[in-house]
Amino acid sequence: MLDRIDNEKVGDLIMKEKILEFMKRSAYRPLSADELFRAFNLDNRETFVKNLNEMEQDGKIICTRKMKYGLPEKMNLAVGKLQGHPKGFGFLIQDTPGLPDIYISAENMNGAMHNDRVVARFLGRDWDGPRQEGEIIRVLTRANTQIVGTIEKGRKYSFVTPDEGRLSIDVFVPKGQEKGSVTGDKVVVEITGWPEKRRNPEGKVVTVIGHKSDPGTDIESIVWKYGLSQAFPKHVMNEIKKIPIQVTREQAKGRRDLRDLQMVTIDGEDAKDLDDAVSLEVLPGGSYRLGVHIADVGSYVPANSALDKEAYKRGTSVYLVDRVIPMLPPELSNGICSLNPRVERLAMSVFMEIDTAGRVLNHEIVESVINIDERMTYRNVKKILVDRDPELLKKYGYLLDTFNNMEKLCLILRGRRLQRGAVDFDFPEVKVKLNDRGEPVEIAKYDRSIADQIIEEFMLVTNETVAQHFYEAKVPFVYRIHETPDGEKISNLNRFLFTFGLSIKGFNNIHPGAFQEVLNKVTGRPEERVISTIMLRTMKLARYSEESLGHFGLAAEHYCHFTSPIRRYPDLVIHRIIKEVLQKGKLPAKRKDKLAGFTADASLQSSERERIATEAERESVDLKKVEFMRDKAGEEFDAVISGVTSFGMFVELDNLVEGLVHITTLADDFYEYDDIKHSLTGRHTRRTFRIGDTVRVRLEKVNLDERQLDFELADI
Repeated sequence: MLDRIDNEKVGDLIMKEKILEFMKRSAYRPLSADELFRAFNLDNRETFVKNLNEMEQDGKIICTRKMKYGLPEKMNLAVGKLQGHPKGFGFLIQDTPGLPDIYISAENMNGAMHNDRVVARFLGRDWDGPRQEGEIIRVLTRANTQIVGTIEKGRKYSFVTPDEGRLSIDVFVPKGQEKGSVTGDKVVVEITGWPEKRRNPEGKVVTVIGHKSDPGTDIESIVWKYGLSQAFPKHVMNEIKKIPIQVTREQAKGRRDLRDLQMVTIDGEDAKDLDDAVSLEVLPGGSYRLGVHIADVGSYVPANSALDKEAYKRGTSVYLVDRVIPMLPPELSNGICSLNPRVERLAMSVFMEIDTAGRVLNHEIVESVINIDERMTYRNVKKILVDRDPELLKKYGYLLDTFNNMEKLCLILRGRRLQRGAVDFDFPEVKVKLNDRGEPVEIAKYDRSIADQIIEEFMLVTNETVAQHFYEAKVPFVYRIHETPDGEKISNLNRFLFTFGLSIKGFNNIHPGAFQEVLNKVTGRPEERVISTIMLRTMKLARYSEESLGHFGLAAEHYCHFTSPIRRYPDLVIHRIIKEVLQKGKLPAKRKDKLAGFTADASLQSSERERIATEAERESVDLKKVEFMRDKAGEEFDAVISGVTSFGMFVELDNLVEGLVHITTLADDFYEYDDIKHSLTGRHTRRTFRIGDTVRVRLEKVNLDERQLDFELADI
């Protein structure tokens, strides 16, 4: 049955590709469904029309008012996702990578909302620059069927102000649809009427999360806002019951037996889902035999199972400031799939012989059964290698040579990676410590140690090796890609860098090494973090793709995510592909076609779920940063100017908390904004503030609802 369904999907994909190719011909003119059907000389009209309707719903083709079909790009139309702005306007992010965003004024939103998939008509260039402008003419998919916000009750009606500022308009709630909520409650409101011109959306309250001042409501609101499912459906949990909690003799049969090979995991102290272990041997000629052993999740989560479908839907585990929302149930992610010490586990192992120059001379990928010797933490490995802690040196004496060799190989690999031009942004992480009420009691920077770098470099070389292997094998795959930055963004970056006497070289043929060259020059300078941040924003977002388009930031020709199948769906997908190739050898063309369609779908879904997870994780940390500063109004801090705008400057404290110094508080002069130098300069005093400058600031106001901190300069 499943094979028949899969074959139908492949047939539909092939037909859709043929339709697109037909419409791309220069002589094509819009045709009706009947005309297209006759042109293809097919038998099944129902299936053909179904494919046309699906393509229209996806925005691949457009059906005109006269019921004629054509490509949007040939009709002066654009398709993509709408990114809203708190001020009511938005930008259409086009589906085709590399095409510029389209500005949509508030008047031309026509009822579309943030994150909706839409079709827009081009209106030409805007009045003050080269930016393309458009008007929304159709909403393909509504993204906000439910909205999280704060309710304010009135006598005749209530309204909900969305937590997501980019939704920009309140939702009206008719009397009797408040579900017992009171003013100040965080609620989930279901949309019952979409916005129109001069009319807000309408809805009804379906869930009362809690009052905004109650402990835990803040993070719970984020969970609801991003649609993060904490509980797993019953039918998924039923599958868990059938999974053995120990490796069976039958499962271990036919695998490479690595149970006697010395190996360790190195993770954070709080980590419970351990999906990677490492082993290292020094070979007689001086080269290294690095083994990277990854939990074989695919053996427990078969394709098309309820577990697999739920993992596909979630796409990734989400690490909020106070909890983990896992991709797989904890019974798997923290149990039989987790590489816990001194128990047998199934793994996918990659062995690489690496010479003293960091080159991978040969490699081998095998299904294995392993037994971890020790569960190490980054903290303890740092204490062994850097601090030479006597107690730990004694406790882990039998591993000292291994750790020392791991450090040597790590530095070799890192040196080779930087030598080829990889960009190494060294941003410290923020660690937020909460008390038992969920209140932040400490915010501190966490800098990567040599222990973190060991695992990072070992995983990078493994991901690259696996990606290259399967690219050369010409097997459908899911790659991790990072495309070259846009020329316009490079131009804007250089305008900024010129003010510091710097520039990115090679405008027409940018190499990542040009970015690293600038980073090297600003190392240790006050503006280092700010310049690094703006350079990072210039780059495109990494994403998943069925095509291997290279990874700009890593200066890698081929790259994938192989090392975390417990928490990332793309890793699980390619594990299955790898296992199939290892077990069956060359795949038939029909199977490749089927895989190609699935890897394309999985890449899109995983990229979208990753974006959602990143936004939720960042918002949960930012929320606690503001909450941490709540009782510090009136205190002074040293800060670095992290951004300058026409309305003021953003400042960042040493603990990475950020806030705004509004231009109206600069009372000693009239300050003028220079968008090229990213600076504010006093008209009379000529006092200048620019990105990277250090200032002394005083916290004036903490706005928890807006998650905003307002500072003033301490010396004005």
